[in-house]
Amino acid sequence: MKTLVILAHPNIEVSRVNQRWKKELLQHSDITIHEIYKAYPDWNIDVSREQKLLEAYDHIILQFPLYWYSYPPLLKKWLDDVFTYGWAYGSTGNKLHGKKMGLAMSIGDKKENYTRGGSVSFTVDEVVTPFKASINHVGAVALPYFAVFGASFQATNEEMNQSAQDYICYIHKYQSLKNDTVDEITSM
Repeated sequence: MKTLVILAHPNIEVSRVNQRWKKELLQHSDITIHEIYKAYPDWNIDVSREQKLLEAYDHIILQFPLYWYSYPPLLKKWLDDVFTYGWAYGSTGNKLHGKKMGLAMSIGDKKENYTRGGSVSFTVDEVVTPFKASINHVGAVALPYFAVFGASFQATNEEMNQSAQDYICYIHKYQSLKNDTVDEITSM
């Protein structure tokens, strides 16, 4: 099975994490990268093209930096434009039903700040609730998220390299997951 990574970084050339992850992803022939900021610099999304691309894969990862506890703006527009009624959900559409979808996020802050007692006051699982709700709404299977913390400044080069290896392991773990075992996934 092949994996589609929707890479949504508005300035990947300056990203330590996403740039390193992309470099690692490119070494794997079973992973296709689709960079929406490069594909749509004018923000005019070809909805039909995107829908056909998504239909061709059963394992989809949304990769992005966590921005203000959410996603970059073009990824939001992409979701709004592409996940249409009659295609992604509704009585006549359900093209994403049963597909496995996960998130790969670079998070600038420290992991300990994403706790009830931390400075963010919410866990990452709580922050990504809108993603989980959207994935569930279209009938896809929400996979656990993958994240690296300290992406803004704390993570060392060794940690970046390790996170790239861990990311590939995450992709391959869920890529090979059989549909009859998806019920074992209880949280994203």
